[in-house]
Amino acid sequence: MSAPTVSDRPGIAPESAGTRLRYRFLGMNFASPIVLLSGCVGFGEEYTRIEGFSNADCGAIVLKGTTLSPRLGNKPHRVYETPMGMLNAIGLQNPGASHVVEQILPALDFTESHFIANVSGSTIEEYVEVTRIFDDSPIDAIEINISCPNVKEGGVAFGNYPDMSARVVAACRAVTRKPLITKLSPNQTDIKENARLCIEAGSDGLAVINTVMGMAIDIHQRRPIIGNVQGGLSGPAIKPIALLKVHQVYDVARRHNVPIIGQGGIVTAEDAIEFLIAGASAIGVGTSLFYDPMSCKKINAGIEQYLTQHGLSNISELVGTLQLNN
Repeated sequence: MSAPTVSDRPGIAPESAGTRLRYRFLGMNFASPIVLLSGCVGFGEEYTRIEGFSNADCGAIVLKGTTLSPRLGNKPHRVYETPMGMLNAIGLQNPGASHVVEQILPALDFTESHFIANVSGSTIEEYVEVTRIFDDSPIDAIEINISCPNVKEGGVAFGNYPDMSARVVAACRAVTRKPLITKLSPNQTDIKENARLCIEAGSDGLAVINTVMGMAIDIHQRRPIIGNVQGGLSGPAIKPIALLKVHQVYDVARRHNVPIIGQGGIVTAEDAIEFLIAGASAIGVGTSLFYDPMSCKKINAGIEQYLTQHGLSNISELVGTLQLNN
């Protein structure tokens, strides 16, 4: 099922207007290839408080993971800095889908950038209800976080099993006509098969990848530092893993004309360009914002410079251009 066209909105320039970073992604006019990742920018307003930062620097902002009912999240500690990244186990703390739609979305400036909801759940029924709520809202697209534990199957993550992932996507597809983006987990044995089944179930785009599971230990107390014992590792440490997963998924996605948001450890323009060459049509920025809130401007400028140096007119000319060794 192809994605419906999202109506152009005033303030978001089409591809033909100016910079070579502008292009269409699932019917949306992206001002740049950057997508701010879920959990890193709250519900879309956090970084607008920083002087010099604007959501207009980004193609889209993915809102914090949202469940049907409010959640308080995990016990502390929830975040731990690693030498090359960050562990987090927030536990999907959020005010619930209805509150987000009724109280938060009206305060966002939809003329500045695009906003994507992140749907999470512990049952397929919960995914469906949250998707249904966001379908009746001004949100531009919906990202399905299939890395959540399935309480009906002993707590195993939906995203670690292709058939289970596809069931979630198909159920959400049935209740919305908004573009669906499935966020794939690296914590599985066959990400290509998972991607294929999710696409066939109705996913219009893929986000590759989610965090890699890890832990940290306090050697003096001999206890886990993260209150939940394990957490998701993000940041530069996972970039080589993420690049490989984008490369592996690209062939499947290309054959189905499905775009990829490549994400995992992107800090510099060079990082972003690697992901584009590997097959990503957009690039997700998250952990780097915690220590350099202005990194989006630097990444955009670096990509523009690269395009000039190599005589390219648009970033689309870079996507999937990896030359494999023979």
